[in-house]
Formats: sequence, structure tokens, C-alpha cells
Amino acid sequence: MSDRRLKDATLQAEILVRDESLALPIDVLALAKSRDILVEAKPSTEKGVSGMLLRVGDDFAIGYATHIKSIGFQRFSIAHELGHYFLGHTDAMFRDCKTAHESQAGFGSKELIELEADHFAAGLLMPSELFKEEAAMHCDGLAAIERVAEKCQTSITSSAIRYAQLTDAAVAIIVSSKSSVDYCFASQALRAVKGYRHPVKGSVLPRDSLTRDFNQTASNIARGERSDDLTDLCTWFRADDEIEASEEVIGLGDYGRTLTIITADLPDEDESGTEWTAPRFR
Repeated sequence: MSDRRLKDATLQAEILVRDESLALPIDVLALAKSRDILVEAKPSTEKGVSGMLLRVGDDFAIGYATHIKSIGFQRFSIAHELGHYFLGHTDAMFRDCKTAHESQAGFGSKELIELEADHFAAGLLMPSELFKEEAAMHCDGLAAIERVAEKCQTSITSSAIRYAQLTDAAVAIIVSSKSSVDYCFASQALRAVKGYRHPVKGSVLPRDSLTRDFNQTASNIARGERSDDLTDLCTWFRADDEIEASEEVIGLGDYGRTLTIITADLPDEDESGTEWTAPRFR
């Protein structure tokens, strides 16, 4: 049931983009203004939440965090609050005379309405057809993710998650801190690999992984350093076969975490032997 609601939240955002003929990068400020929603930045000294939706009578306003300097993060935070508005969460959120609802956007919440707002934000800022059109111009992995993040003006993390949702390549996106996994998104192609086991929140990073070594140096994360190496799907996902994959790692700066992109080149029955083929998207 929850999966259906998350898909519906994404779809509702994509319908909005289509019906209003919006183009990349989606102008979230103009969209809010079209609904008479005031949007203001919170002081950079205020930390703890990504944003908040406020209601006074029939009027709404959005405050978004600026202590994380990423424009992509800030745009996602605004889109998340718009998600609450467009998805009809406001009646439940503002019952009992409440006038403010605080959010922590970024797919880390266990609350369904927060996850729905996250999926709405992803669908709004990175609508599937426009996203796939842009991503298909680049090689699988970090290169495609960075280019589409630039085009959509979204954070590299949210762009990576959306990429894993849409690509037909065998890709996993892991966000981690120190020696443990915060969360993981894997493409359908990777989940279909024989023996695949999904890394859950709090699970330990593979002992011999580049990511685990990378996370031992705090400056790697703070400075947004990056590194890459070869790995295999057995190491990361307990797959039955040792299928070779690339492991690309980048520090997320103020966010305090690390993003890892695992990309495997699975055997293809009709492989042509060419050096590169365009990424495939559903």
C-alpha cells in the first residue's frame, strides 16, 4: 500500500509538470507564487530541519533551510513542502490549531507523508521523461548523474536516487556515514541479480570496500573529495556471482555523508561488442 502511495505522489508531480508545461530546471518559486504561497529562506544559523510549511487561516508559506549551501538541497526542500500542499496533507498536519509543520527532506524519514512529499519533490524537479532524455546523453554512473543534476538544478544525492529509479542499468546508490549504510536505492536490473541482498539502514559497509576506507578520513567528506575503484557485486550485495562493477565515491560536504554509486556491466545476450552504448531507461 505504501509503495503505491509513493508512486502516486511521484505521478501527481509529473502530471502537474505536464499540465502546466513546465521545463527544466523547474521553477519552484514561480510555482509557489502561482498558488500565493510565500517562500522565504531561513537564517543559516538555524539548523535541524530542511524546511517548514506554515498556515495562517487559508494562507500558506514555506521556510527553507540555508545552513546547507547546496542550491539543489534548498530547491528539493522547497519542492518537498510543495508536496505537502499539493498532496493534500495540510488538513492532517494542521489539526489541533497547529500553524507550522517542520520537515527533514531527503528520503530519511520513516513517516509516510514525509516520504510521499520526498517522492513528489523528485517527480516535480526530475520528471521522468525530461530526466531520461537528459541522462541518456551520458555514460552510466556518476557522469550521467552529475550532468542531470546540473540540468535539473538538483542535489547530486536526489539526482542519483532518481537515476536508480529510472535506469535499466544495474546501478545502486548508497548513502553512508562512517562504517554504516544510511540508505540504499537499487535499480530493478540490479535487484534481479541472482542472490542479491539489499543493504539495510545501519548495516556495516563491506570491510574491503573503497567507501569504508574513504569514510575513515573526515576531510574526504567535508571537502567533497572523490575516488573510484573496481569492486564486485558479491562484496556489496552478496550476489551469487562475482560480477565486476565500478565503485564511485564522493563526499557530500556539509551534509556530512558519502555518496557511493555502484555500476555493474551485466552480461547482455545481444551485446554488440562496441565500447559504449547509451544508457537504457524505462
